Amino acid sequence: LIGVYTNRHGERWELQLKGSGKTPYSRNGDGRAVLRSSVREFLCSEAMHYLGIPTSRAASLVVSDDDVWRDQFYNGNIKKERGAIVLRLAKSWFRIGSLEILAHSGEVDLLRRLLDFIIQEHFPSIAMNDSNRYLEFFSTVVSETANLIALWMSVGFAHGVCNTDNFSLLSITIDYGPFGFMDSYDPNFVPNTSDDERRYKIGNQANVGLFNLSKLLQALKPLLDPRQKQLASQILEGYGEHYYSRFTELFKTKLGLLGENENDNYLIAFLLKVSLLC
Repeated sequence: LIGVYTNRHGERWELQLKGSGKTPYSRNGDGRAVLRSSVREFLCSEAMHYLGIPTSRAASLVVSDDDVWRDQFYNGNIKKERGAIVLRLAKSWFRIGSLEILAHSGEVDLLRRLLDFIIQEHFPSIAMNDSNRYLEFFSTVVSETANLIALWMSVGFAHGVCNTDNFSLLSITIDYGPFGFMDSYDPNFVPNTSDDERRYKIGNQANVGLFNLSKLLQALKPLLDPRQKQLASQILEGYGEHYYSRFTELFKTKLGLLGENENDNYLIAFLLKVSLLC
């Protein structure tokens, strides 16, 4: 993260470099990015924006003279590739993992401070003096995450690595890695060649979203009283209804279906099954 920029419209953007080298958080990686993946992220993030799907944006791409070594297909065949750096933007880069790591390490005071900062900066509809602000925050993230994944499914987008560190607290698409779009309908489509267990197959994205939200709830529990914990669990139970409602709405729009009909869901499921057989 290199800074925060506020444009002439008053919009606040956090600027981040991908592929610029090691940081204290690079773990065992080299912090570099290759040209092919950088071009893909640049193009796809902009395409997703114009498809109306919440996403990070790409501002620029610079080709590097550095050689980067990568095993593209994870088959032991390491090759030298051209490096690149993408300047990408988002309203925020905070993820579920940003809170999860603090709860896991027992840093409750820092967890509270960070969460209050996130709410104050990015959730203006939530009052900071509201004793239920963390509950309202969780409710918003649950419903918006369901909406985001339904939008992914409406265009056949598979993220590829749907872990808690790649799920935005603002429910936007971030960290374009081994993503892919289905050429034809296949719920088992996996764009990530390293995902041998097919955990992040496109047909499992909604379930993985629920799993990640359950991890968010677990991270928030040190800040909730017993009544709020019970209410938060009920909110999480409503995730599936949120998702299927939005999924149905999007696919009805695609089909030009008007009004409500009890056979709408059957028709959508039938057409998807026909697409699979074709």
